[in-house]
Amino acid sequence: MLKRRPKVRIDTERLVLRLPQHSDYRDWSRLRAESAAFLQPSEPTWSEDHLSRKSFTNRVFWAERSARSDSALPLFLIRREDAALLGAVTLDNIRRGPAQMGTVGYWIGARYARHGYMREAVTALLHHAFTRLDLSRIESACLPENTASRGLLEKCGYKYEGVAQAYLQINGRWRNHVLYAALRHDRRGPTQIGLA
Repeated sequence: MLKRRPKVRIDTERLVLRLPQHSDYRDWSRLRAESAAFLQPSEPTWSEDHLSRKSFTNRVFWAERSARSDSALPLFLIRREDAALLGAVTLDNIRRGPAQMGTVGYWIGARYARHGYMREAVTALLHHAFTRLDLSRIESACLPENTASRGLLEKCGYKYEGVAQAYLQINGRWRNHVLYAALRHDRRGPTQIGLA
């Protein structure tokens, strides 16, 4: 029996957030390649086949399995006006039961940075996570010197929680990260995403 592709779509004013599709390969590989110098200082080291069609096909299958099993929600940012692929945002490590939490990570192509697209996407994903997925806590982390990412998280209603030592291997080195969290019901003060 053929399993149906999970239907996930989040609409915002300028974007559609949806699962990656096999037909996105050329746009994805082109955007990642042209943005490599922009992205690589903040990401784990790319494998030799990172931009290959096979690697992308595996990514699409992983996205579908993850969405179906409720363990992650990997979404591409598609601009409404011209259907351009701008980047991706992923709600990963979804934990149910007493935790009801997940982790959000993201990337955007260099030419689309600083236009508010990622803020729009992260805000929409937080709203979806809190209202549709019934999560209570969403965590994100970034390099301490990544002021753009720190500013994005704060504008999306995240609160700073501390520093994790040797949190992730980035560009070949174990790096400390600053930790942020957004809560559905935050007693630390109002969030800026308009959630109850």
